[in-house]
Amino acid sequence: MASILRQIVAGPRSRHPEAGLDLCYVTSNLIATSGPSGTYPQRAYRNPLNQLVEYLDYKHGKDGWMIWEFRAEGTGYPDEEVRGNVKHWPWPDHHPPPFKLVPGIVGGMKNWLEGGKDRVVVVHCKAGKGRSGTMACSYLIAECGWKASEALTRFTERRMRPGFGQGVSIPSQLRWVGYVDRWTKAGKQYVDREIEIMEVHVWGLRDGVKVQVEGYVDEGKTIKLFHVFTKKERLTVEGNTPGGGGIKNMLSDMAGFQNQGKVATSKSAAEMEESKTQPNKPQLISSKTAEANSSSNSDTGSEAGGGAVIFKPASRVILPTSDINIDFERRNKASMGWTMVTAVAHVWFNAFFEGNGPENGGKPDDSGIFEIDWDKMDGIKGSSRKGTRALDRLAVVWKAYDAQGRRDSVVKEPGAESPVPEVAAADWKGGNKVGPEGRKGERDLGLRTESPSEGVSKASSVVEATQEDIDEGVDQGIKGDVEEAFNVEGLPGPKDDLPAPTLEQIDRGLDTATATTRNDAVEG
Repeated sequence: MASILRQIVAGPRSRHPEAGLDLCYVTSNLIATSGPSGTYPQRAYRNPLNQLVEYLDYKHGKDGWMIWEFRAEGTGYPDEEVRGNVKHWPWPDHHPPPFKLVPGIVGGMKNWLEGGKDRVVVVHCKAGKGRSGTMACSYLIAECGWKASEALTRFTERRMRPGFGQGVSIPSQLRWVGYVDRWTKAGKQYVDREIEIMEVHVWGLRDGVKVQVEGYVDEGKTIKLFHVFTKKERLTVEGNTPGGGGIKNMLSDMAGFQNQGKVATSKSAAEMEESKTQPNKPQLISSKTAEANSSSNSDTGSEAGGGAVIFKPASRVILPTSDINIDFERRNKASMGWTMVTAVAHVWFNAFFEGNGPENGGKPDDSGIFEIDWDKMDGIKGSSRKGTRALDRLAVVWKAYDAQGRRDSVVKEPGAESPVPEVAAADWKGGNKVGPEGRKGERDLGLRTESPSEGVSKASSVVEATQEDIDEGVDQGIKGDVEEAFNVEGLPGPKDDLPAPTLEQIDRGLDTATATTRNDAVEG
């Protein structure tokens, strides 16, 4: 029965015929495997840890293998169960790594392999696919001279069953593989800086969309929410909200059709001619147009959309590293204290690479613009599934933080004689809150309890509280990490005799077309 469960969970990933485990040899000295476990119930459907250790000892000797693990949620086993043969480089599932970790990971792998005869490196995350694939490809590019396309193809061929998709498929992780390729070609120079978010320009913004800025803290083990844009921080330059013109536009959003023809309607002839000669120059919403239409910025209504909208923070938003995540969530208010989440998407980028750091000899631009279309953003659990369309296009205006006495962090690959590095491990027992707002798991579409926040509707899961927190806050409510006050007894929620609201009870304009979207969530 356990063997059948493991085959079901492994799904599209290839199993090793000799070991009978969910693992593959990417190369003769690089193994990728799903996260093993020594405890139930995970042991019933994951690689049993003792069987993995026995196989590695048998094939490569007790001192001939070393694990590199990338699980911020916890490995699921203590180091002692693998005799300490493990290096920890954790970051959250379905996301790219903080780039400052990459030189230490690939350099450490190289040094360890060259430190003895017939050694092998074993990489694993949860499913042995996204995070493991990102770093396996990074090693092949940085240390073995492979092209990015060759590394990605090899990992897919060895890790996946034919016809079951790519090994590395999350857009932001693929962007990071491209960064590694550029980093390698430019001599492996990387500078990590504090980055300030100046503005976020959005074209084709639908109604009810929450926009927030996130980044890494705690050596990359945690994603922190740095800013949520409020209604007062959004300036509607062009009205005519897409999707707000009746059933035709609603169906267009449901089907995911683009509306590019209505995005940039204010270009002059000179600007259009310039765009022909400079096709790669990012286009921003005109500040002159913004000033002329500033009256559109009203504090009434709830997160209205627009053809062109500028988000500008009222106070400085400064991230501690060059890794930046812009997150979107589209919500519709429903009846009886509920909120219907109809779209979830985000995108990671790194300001060193978007500022042409590798091409400028390790000296990136002090400011820049990152832009991307909705269809190229990361969906739920890294899949293409985002729900209904929340926007058409995004541009982020950023600059290096100009604090007095600023010291940039130069990150170098460890030398040949250097010890193999690692960072502090996450709690192996699991339960770590790795997401913003203290979330353990991933967000999804559907009904959630409505947030009482006044300035912006936070439709995230209800902040979890320990019994000690509840005892301390029973008189005044619970205050979570995101500064939302909750009255525990008064929180809205489903009752035994009260079913979830029907479609007729949901406010007019609610878009629930997610049942027709692809559900190809991936793990990694």
